[in-house]
Amino acid sequence: MRYLSSEENAHHTVQRAVELGINHLETARAYGNSEHYLGAALKAGLPLTRDRLYITSKISPTPHADSFDRALDQSLQTLGVDYLDSLAIHGLNTEEHLAWITAANGCMRAAQQAVADGRVRHIGFSTHAPLNLILQAIATDQFEFVCLHYNLFFQRNAAAVALAHTKDMGIFIISPADKGGMLFTPPDRLVELCHPFSPLELNYRFLLSDRRITTLSLGAATPGELDWPLTVADRDEPLTGEELAVLDRLQTHQMQALGTERCSQCYECLPCPETINIPEILRLRNLAIAYDMTTFGEYRYRMLENAGHWFPGRRGDRCTDCGDCLPRCPETLDIPALLRDTHQRLSGSPRRRLWQ
Repeated sequence: MRYLSSEENAHHTVQRAVELGINHLETARAYGNSEHYLGAALKAGLPLTRDRLYITSKISPTPHADSFDRALDQSLQTLGVDYLDSLAIHGLNTEEHLAWITAANGCMRAAQQAVADGRVRHIGFSTHAPLNLILQAIATDQFEFVCLHYNLFFQRNAAAVALAHTKDMGIFIISPADKGGMLFTPPDRLVELCHPFSPLELNYRFLLSDRRITTLSLGAATPGELDWPLTVADRDEPLTGEELAVLDRLQTHQMQALGTERCSQCYECLPCPETINIPEILRLRNLAIAYDMTTFGEYRYRMLENAGHWFPGRRGDRCTDCGDCLPRCPETLDIPALLRDTHQRLSGSPRRRLWQ
Protein backbone atom coordinates (compact mmCIF):
# COMPACT_ATOMS: atom_id res chain seq x y z
CA MET A 1 0.00 0.00 0.00
CA ARG A 2 3.04 2.30 0.34
CA TYR A 3 5.06 1.53 -2.84
CA LEU A 4 2.62 3.35 -5.14
CA SER A 5 4.79 6.23 -6.42
CA SER A 6 5.30 4.42 -9.72
CA GLU A 7 5.19 0.99 -11.33
CA GLU A 8 8.98 1.08 -11.65
CA ASN A 9 9.44 1.78 -7.93
CA ALA A 10 6.99 -0.99 -7.05
CA HIS A 11 8.87 -3.45 -9.24
CA HIS A 12 12.23 -2.56 -7.71
CA THR A 13 10.79 -2.78 -4.18
CA VAL A 14 9.22 -6.21 -4.75
CA GLN A 15 12.33 -7.44 -6.55
CA ARG A 16 14.57 -6.34 -3.70
CA ALA A 17 12.23 -7.81 -1.08
CA VAL A 18 12.34 -11.26 -2.67
CA GLU A 19 16.13 -11.06 -3.13
CA LEU A 20 16.44 -10.40 0.61
CA GLY A 21 14.35 -13.44 1.52
CA ILE A 22 10.77 -12.16 1.77
CA ASN A 23 8.36 -14.66 0.23
CA HIS A 24 4.97 -13.32 1.38
CA LEU A 25 3.58 -10.43 -0.67
CA GLU A 26 0.34 -8.83 0.49
CA THR A 27 -1.82 -6.43 -1.53
CA ALA A 28 -5.50 -5.44 -1.74
CA ARG A 29 -8.03 -4.23 -4.28
CA ALA A 30 -8.43 -1.06 -2.21
CA TYR A 31 -4.73 -0.17 -2.35
CA GLY A 32 -4.82 2.03 -5.43
CA ASN A 33 -2.69 0.48 -8.19
CA SER A 34 -1.06 -2.02 -5.86
CA GLU A 35 -2.49 -5.17 -7.46
CA HIS A 36 -1.63 -3.88 -10.93
CA TYR A 37 1.93 -3.05 -9.92
CA LEU A 38 2.45 -6.38 -8.16
CA GLY A 39 1.04 -8.20 -11.19
CA ALA A 40 3.50 -6.38 -13.44
CA ALA A 41 6.39 -7.33 -11.15
CA LEU A 42 5.31 -10.98 -11.18
CA LYS A 43 5.05 -10.93 -14.97
CA ALA A 44 8.50 -9.37 -15.33
CA GLY A 45 9.97 -12.15 -13.23
CA LEU A 46 11.23 -12.48 -9.65
CA PRO A 47 14.02 -14.56 -8.06
CA LEU A 48 11.42 -17.02 -6.72
CA THR A 49 8.99 -19.02 -8.83
CA ARG A 50 5.25 -18.64 -8.20
CA ASP A 51 5.02 -21.89 -6.26
CA ARG A 52 7.55 -20.54 -3.71
CA LEU A 53 5.78 -17.21 -3.24
CA TYR A 54 2.83 -16.63 -0.90
CA ILE A 55 0.48 -14.03 -2.34
CA THR A 56 -2.32 -12.50 -0.31
CA SER A 57 -4.93 -10.07 -1.56
CA LYS A 58 -7.84 -8.56 0.30
CA ILE A 59 -11.36 -7.83 -0.89
CA SER A 60 -13.95 -5.79 0.99
CA PRO A 61 -16.95 -7.69 2.40
CA THR A 62 -20.15 -7.66 0.39
CA PRO A 63 -23.72 -8.67 1.25
CA HIS A 64 -23.98 -10.94 -1.79
CA ALA A 65 -21.76 -13.74 -3.04
CA ASP A 66 -21.95 -12.73 -6.71
CA SER A 67 -20.35 -9.31 -6.30
CA PHE A 68 -17.56 -10.73 -4.14
CA ASP A 69 -16.90 -13.48 -6.67
CA ARG A 70 -16.59 -10.93 -9.49
CA ALA A 71 -14.17 -8.87 -7.41
CA LEU A 72 -12.05 -11.96 -6.77
CA ASP A 73 -11.86 -12.78 -10.47
CA GLN A 74 -10.85 -9.19 -11.19
CA SER A 75 -8.06 -9.43 -8.60
CA LEU A 76 -6.75 -12.66 -10.10
CA GLN A 77 -6.81 -11.12 -13.57
CA THR A 78 -5.05 -7.94 -12.43
CA LEU A 79 -2.38 -9.90 -10.59
CA GLY A 80 -1.99 -12.32 -13.50
CA VAL A 81 -2.20 -15.39 -11.26
CA ASP A 82 -4.39 -18.48 -11.25
CA TYR A 83 -4.83 -18.58 -7.48
CA LEU A 84 -4.23 -16.69 -4.25
CA ASP A 85 -2.43 -18.43 -1.43
CA SER A 86 -4.48 -16.35 0.98
CA LEU A 87 -7.61 -14.26 0.57
CA ALA A 88 -8.67 -11.88 3.32
CA ILE A 89 -12.04 -10.29 3.82
CA HIS A 90 -10.74 -6.72 3.90
CA GLY A 91 -11.98 -4.61 6.78
CA LEU A 92 -14.39 -6.79 8.74
CA ASN A 93 -15.09 -3.78 10.92
CA THR A 94 -18.80 -3.64 11.76
CA GLU A 95 -21.71 -5.78 12.94
CA GLU A 96 -23.16 -5.46 9.44
CA HIS A 97 -19.98 -6.89 7.92
CA LEU A 98 -20.12 -9.80 10.35
CA ALA A 99 -23.74 -10.43 9.35
CA TRP A 100 -22.67 -10.61 5.70
CA ILE A 101 -20.09 -13.22 6.68
CA THR A 102 -22.63 -15.45 8.37
CA ALA A 103 -25.45 -14.94 5.81
CA ALA A 104 -26.35 -17.92 3.65
CA ASN A 105 -25.63 -16.06 0.39
CA GLY A 106 -23.05 -13.61 1.73
CA CYS A 107 -19.46 -13.09 0.64
CA MET A 108 -18.17 -16.11 2.57
CA ARG A 109 -20.12 -18.39 0.27
CA ALA A 110 -18.12 -17.03 -2.67
CA ALA A 111 -14.85 -17.28 -0.75
CA GLN A 112 -15.52 -20.89 0.22
CA GLN A 113 -16.45 -21.75 -3.36
CA ALA A 114 -13.16 -20.22 -4.48
CA VAL A 115 -11.32 -22.60 -2.12
CA ALA A 116 -13.30 -25.51 -3.51
CA ASP A 117 -12.44 -24.67 -7.13
CA GLY A 118 -8.78 -23.86 -6.45
CA ARG A 119 -8.75 -20.09 -6.93
CA VAL A 120 -7.96 -19.57 -3.22
CA ARG A 121 -6.11 -21.76 -0.75
CA HIS A 122 -6.77 -20.08 2.60
CA ILE A 123 -9.38 -17.59 3.87
CA GLY A 124 -8.88 -15.01 6.61
CA PHE A 125 -9.92 -11.49 7.48
CA SER A 126 -8.34 -8.13 8.21
CA THR A 127 -9.91 -5.89 10.79
CA HIS A 128 -9.83 -2.49 12.45
CA ALA A 129 -12.89 -3.42 14.52
CA PRO A 130 -13.47 -3.14 18.27
CA LEU A 131 -12.10 -6.10 20.21
CA ASN A 132 -15.52 -7.67 20.85
CA LEU A 133 -16.25 -7.86 17.13
CA ILE A 134 -12.84 -9.35 16.36
CA LEU A 135 -13.47 -12.04 18.95
CA GLN A 136 -16.89 -12.77 17.44
CA ALA A 137 -15.39 -13.11 13.96
CA ILE A 138 -12.66 -15.46 15.17
CA ALA A 139 -15.29 -17.51 17.03
CA THR A 140 -17.21 -18.20 13.80
CA ASP A 141 -14.48 -20.75 12.97
CA GLN A 142 -14.67 -19.75 9.32
CA PHE A 143 -11.19 -18.23 9.07
CA GLU A 144 -7.64 -19.56 8.98
CA PHE A 145 -5.87 -16.28 9.70
CA VAL A 146 -6.48 -12.78 11.02
CA CYS A 147 -4.76 -9.48 10.18
CA LEU A 148 -5.05 -7.04 13.09
CA HIS A 149 -3.43 -4.18 14.99
CA TYR A 150 -1.29 -5.22 17.95
CA ASN A 151 2.06 -3.77 18.97
CA LEU A 152 4.11 -2.42 21.85
CA PHE A 153 2.06 0.79 22.07
CA PHE A 154 -1.34 -0.80 21.36
CA GLN A 155 -2.01 -4.05 23.21
CA ARG A 156 -5.81 -3.83 23.35
CA ASN A 157 -6.15 -6.79 20.96
CA ALA A 158 -4.14 -9.18 23.15
CA ALA A 159 -7.26 -11.28 23.78
CA ALA A 160 -7.82 -11.65 20.03
CA VAL A 161 -4.23 -12.82 19.56
CA ALA A 162 -4.77 -15.37 22.33
CA LEU A 163 -8.07 -16.66 20.92
CA ALA A 164 -6.73 -16.90 17.36
CA HIS A 165 -3.75 -18.86 18.66
CA THR A 166 -5.99 -21.39 20.42
CA LYS A 167 -7.67 -21.98 17.05
CA ASP A 168 -4.33 -22.43 15.25
CA MET A 169 -4.94 -19.36 13.11
CA GLY A 170 -2.21 -17.41 11.40
CA ILE A 171 -1.76 -14.04 13.13
CA PHE A 172 -0.66 -11.20 10.85
CA ILE A 173 0.23 -7.86 12.46
CA ILE A 174 -0.81 -4.80 10.46
CA SER A 175 1.83 -2.12 9.98
CA PRO A 176 3.70 -2.25 13.30
CA ALA A 177 6.16 0.41 12.13
CA ASP A 178 3.67 3.03 10.94
CA LYS A 179 0.45 2.31 12.86
CA GLY A 180 2.58 1.26 15.81
CA GLY A 181 3.75 4.83 16.29
CA MET A 182 5.43 6.13 13.10
CA LEU A 183 8.56 4.43 14.42
CA PHE A 184 10.64 4.98 11.29
CA THR A 185 10.92 8.61 12.52
CA PRO A 186 10.62 8.46 16.33
CA PRO A 187 10.75 11.55 18.57
CA ASP A 188 13.95 12.21 20.51
CA ARG A 189 12.34 11.52 23.88
CA LEU A 190 11.24 8.06 22.79
CA VAL A 191 14.68 7.34 21.33
CA GLU A 192 16.29 8.25 24.67
CA LEU A 193 13.86 6.10 26.65
CA CYS A 194 14.46 3.07 24.40
CA HIS A 195 18.27 3.32 24.39
CA PRO A 196 20.34 1.23 23.64
CA PHE A 197 17.64 -0.04 21.25
CA SER A 198 15.77 1.93 18.65
CA PRO A 199 11.99 2.22 19.20
CA LEU A 200 11.32 0.30 15.98
CA GLU A 201 13.74 -2.46 16.93
CA LEU A 202 12.13 -2.79 20.34
CA ASN A 203 8.65 -2.95 18.80
CA TYR A 204 9.73 -5.62 16.30
CA ARG A 205 11.38 -7.63 19.08
CA PHE A 206 8.26 -7.34 21.26
CA LEU A 207 6.28 -8.94 18.43
CA LEU A 208 8.81 -11.40 17.04
CA SER A 209 9.54 -12.83 20.49
CA ASP A 210 5.84 -13.78 20.75
CA ARG A 211 5.81 -17.15 19.01
CA ARG A 212 2.02 -16.98 18.55
CA ILE A 213 2.51 -14.25 15.95
CA THR A 214 3.08 -15.49 12.41
CA THR A 215 3.79 -12.46 10.24
CA LEU A 216 4.64 -8.77 10.47
CA SER A 217 3.86 -6.51 7.53
CA LEU A 218 6.82 -4.38 6.55
CA GLY A 219 5.13 -1.98 4.13
CA ALA A 220 8.23 -0.66 2.41
CA ALA A 221 7.68 2.34 0.13
CA THR A 222 11.12 2.02 -1.51
CA PRO A 223 13.77 -0.70 -1.80
CA GLY A 224 15.93 1.10 0.77
CA GLU A 225 13.28 0.74 3.48
CA LEU A 226 13.73 -3.03 3.43
CA ASP A 227 17.33 -3.25 4.59
CA TRP A 228 17.32 -2.31 8.27
CA PRO A 229 14.10 -4.09 9.38
CA LEU A 230 15.35 -7.35 7.90
CA THR A 231 18.39 -7.24 10.17
CA VAL A 232 16.06 -8.12 13.07
CA ALA A 233 13.63 -10.35 11.16
CA ASP A 234 15.17 -13.60 12.42
CA ARG A 235 15.45 -12.47 16.04
CA ASP A 236 12.47 -14.35 17.44
CA GLU A 237 14.15 -15.51 20.64
CA PRO A 238 12.66 -14.51 24.02
CA LEU A 239 13.18 -10.93 25.11
CA THR A 240 16.49 -10.36 26.87
CA GLY A 241 16.85 -8.95 30.35
CA GLU A 242 18.05 -5.66 28.89
CA GLU A 243 15.06 -5.45 26.56
CA LEU A 244 12.65 -6.21 29.40
CA ALA A 245 14.31 -3.50 31.50
CA VAL A 246 13.68 -0.94 28.74
CA LEU A 247 10.03 -2.00 28.47
CA ASP A 248 9.73 -1.52 32.23
CA ARG A 249 11.39 1.89 31.90
CA LEU A 250 8.84 2.95 29.27
CA GLN A 251 5.94 1.89 31.50
CA THR A 252 7.38 3.59 34.58
CA HIS A 253 8.06 6.80 32.70
CA GLN A 254 4.51 6.91 31.34
CA MET A 255 3.04 6.50 34.81
CA GLN A 256 5.29 9.22 36.22
CA ALA A 257 4.74 11.64 33.31
CA LEU A 258 0.93 11.33 33.39
CA GLY A 259 0.38 10.85 37.10
CA THR A 260 -3.30 10.89 38.00
CA GLU A 261 -4.26 11.75 34.40
CA ARG A 262 -3.07 8.45 32.91
CA CYS A 263 -5.74 6.42 31.12
CA SER A 264 -5.21 2.69 31.78
CA GLN A 265 -7.20 1.69 28.66
CA CYS A 266 -9.84 -0.34 30.47
CA TYR A 267 -12.57 0.83 28.01
CA GLU A 268 -15.13 1.06 30.83
CA CYS A 269 -16.01 4.59 29.61
CA LEU A 270 -17.76 3.17 26.55
CA PRO A 271 -20.32 3.40 25.14
CA CYS A 272 -20.34 7.18 24.86
CA PRO A 273 -23.70 8.83 24.05
CA GLU A 274 -21.88 11.07 21.55
CA THR A 275 -19.95 8.08 20.08
CA ILE A 276 -16.64 9.70 21.03
CA ASN A 277 -13.76 7.25 20.78
CA ILE A 278 -12.69 8.03 24.35
CA PRO A 279 -10.11 5.25 24.95
CA GLU A 280 -8.27 5.82 21.68
CA ILE A 281 -8.20 9.59 22.17
CA LEU A 282 -6.79 9.18 25.67
CA ARG A 283 -4.29 6.58 24.45
CA LEU A 284 -2.96 9.15 21.96
CA ARG A 285 -2.79 11.66 24.80
CA ASN A 286 -0.82 9.17 26.92
CA LEU A 287 1.70 8.69 24.11
CA ALA A 288 2.00 12.39 23.30
CA ILE A 289 2.67 13.43 26.90
CA ALA A 290 4.82 10.49 28.00
CA TYR A 291 6.90 9.92 24.88
CA ASP A 292 6.42 13.10 22.82
CA MET A 293 4.67 11.03 20.12
CA THR A 294 2.68 14.12 19.14
CA THR A 295 3.15 13.79 15.38
CA PHE A 296 1.79 10.26 15.52
CA GLY A 297 -1.07 11.44 17.72
CA GLU A 298 -1.98 14.17 15.24
CA TYR A 299 -1.85 11.69 12.37
CA ARG A 300 -4.25 9.30 14.09
CA TYR A 301 -6.49 11.93 15.71
CA ARG A 302 -7.16 13.61 12.36
CA MET A 303 -8.56 10.32 11.07
CA LEU A 304 -11.49 10.50 13.49
CA GLU A 305 -14.68 11.41 11.56
CA ASN A 306 -12.70 11.12 8.31
CA ALA A 307 -12.08 7.38 7.89
CA GLY A 308 -15.51 5.81 8.41
CA HIS A 309 -15.55 2.31 9.86
CA TRP A 310 -11.77 2.03 9.43
CA PHE A 311 -11.28 4.35 12.42
CA PRO A 312 -14.66 4.92 14.07
CA GLY A 313 -15.72 7.42 16.68
CA ARG A 314 -15.91 11.18 17.03
CA ARG A 315 -13.35 13.73 18.18
CA GLY A 316 -12.87 14.97 21.71
CA ASP A 317 -14.44 18.37 21.07
CA ARG A 318 -17.81 16.65 20.57
CA CYS A 319 -18.08 16.09 24.34
CA THR A 320 -21.24 17.63 25.82
CA ASP A 321 -20.21 17.19 29.48
CA CYS A 322 -23.11 14.77 30.00
CA GLY A 323 -21.05 12.93 32.62
CA ASP A 324 -22.22 9.49 31.51
CA CYS A 325 -18.65 8.10 31.49
CA LEU A 326 -17.48 9.57 34.79
CA PRO A 327 -18.88 7.06 37.32
CA ARG A 328 -17.59 4.17 35.19
CA CYS A 329 -13.95 5.29 35.17
CA PRO A 330 -11.94 3.34 37.77
CA GLU A 331 -9.27 6.08 37.82
CA THR A 332 -11.93 8.78 38.36
CA LEU A 333 -10.45 10.76 35.48
CA ASP A 334 -12.00 14.06 34.47
CA ILE A 335 -12.68 12.63 31.02
CA PRO A 336 -14.38 15.70 29.48
CA ALA A 337 -11.43 17.90 30.44
CA LEU A 338 -8.93 15.38 29.11
CA LEU A 339 -10.84 15.07 25.83
CA ARG A 340 -10.74 18.84 25.34
CA ASP A 341 -7.06 18.91 26.23
CA THR A 342 -6.31 16.19 23.68
CA HIS A 343 -8.26 18.01 21.00
CA GLN A 344 -6.21 21.15 21.59
CA ARG A 345 -2.97 19.14 21.43
CA LEU A 346 -3.69 16.97 18.41
CA SER A 347 -6.37 18.51 16.21
CA GLY A 348 -5.49 19.69 12.73
CA SER A 349 -6.67 19.67 9.14
CA PRO A 350 -8.19 16.35 7.98
CA ARG A 351 -6.27 14.46 5.32
CA ARG A 352 -7.54 12.34 2.47
CA ARG A 353 -7.36 8.60 3.12
CA LEU A 354 -6.08 6.15 0.49
CA TRP A 355 -9.47 4.46 0.10
CA GLN A 356 -11.51 7.67 -0.29
